[in-house]
Amino acid sequence: MANIKKAAHNKEPLMSNEFAESSEIILSVNDLHVWFELRRFGFGHAGYVRAVDGVNFDLHRGEAIAIVGESGCGKSSLMKTILGLNHPTQGQVIFNGQDISKLDAKGQSWFHSKVGYVQQDPYGALPPFMDVEHILSEPLLVGGIKDKEERMARIRKSMEDVKLAPVEDFLHKFPHMLSGGQQQRVVIARAMIMQPKLIVADEPVSMLDASVRVEILKLLSGLQQSYDLSVIYITHDLSTVSYFSKRIFVMYAGQVVEKAPVRELLDHPLHPYTGALLEGTSDPDANNALTFKHVPPGEPPSLVTPPTGCRYHPRCEKMMAGLCDIEVPLEFERGNNHLVSCWLYK
Repeated sequence: MANIKKAAHNKEPLMSNEFAESSEIILSVNDLHVWFELRRFGFGHAGYVRAVDGVNFDLHRGEAIAIVGESGCGKSSLMKTILGLNHPTQGQVIFNGQDISKLDAKGQSWFHSKVGYVQQDPYGALPPFMDVEHILSEPLLVGGIKDKEERMARIRKSMEDVKLAPVEDFLHKFPHMLSGGQQQRVVIARAMIMQPKLIVADEPVSMLDASVRVEILKLLSGLQQSYDLSVIYITHDLSTVSYFSKRIFVMYAGQVVEKAPVRELLDHPLHPYTGALLEGTSDPDANNALTFKHVPPGEPPSLVTPPTGCRYHPRCEKMMAGLCDIEVPLEFERGNNHLVSCWLYK
């Protein structure tokens, strides 16, 4: 494997109690790189896709964070690596003190029981040949819960938690018999049924009608608070993060370019890319008018041959020639736990 240059960014300092529910760190992402090898017609090396290229952060117990960026920025590859689906090219994902890439089969089983996954497309995530009871029973059986009464009690509790009540009205329905919002509630119930410590939610409302998006976001917020869950919310839409996230990490071209508490970032965006994202944001509340003001010019760069220096500089109206196009920006602390990787703040 080609030698990978270490990221210039340092991990952000520990957040104050205002933004972290606990000082206990449940997840650490350390200098994470995820590169995918390209091969020409199946033969011969043709380079690497640098999907994640030097990401660092800590997640505390009971904290919800949002990872935001355009399609192709690397947020889904980061998510899959955190879930253990991708193997790091360099760096570590540490969950509850364990490096997940080094877990044996028993350790993997333990890890998957402690991490729930909420998919983007609820209909595609649910097996069409199973009813709700069997869908929710499956992870319990895999997790070794053999007692039928215990399984049924957990199924009922999970369905009540996600507001699929009366339970009897939904237990024997198949996915095609449910609305999009109900399907996503089943997906959330399945993610919660093993009583996880961490939930990874991948664009959980992007496939839903505008009228139910806020309901699902508020449901996730309520579950996060009730069960002291840590949550990683993956999205391209900054307008939805304020419903329950504590901090926002903005990703661009495989790197995190800005980190801040939600209110701080939404009120005072620093990186030009973050500002452009906010300009192009619409409100998920169906009662508000849909508005689009501005989107960043151009297209995201190729992650096979990313630009030198700041990866956003070809699209940035504030680019400083001789600096932004040559030097990788450092991470600067701007107060209020607000960090930004941009030479404008040197």
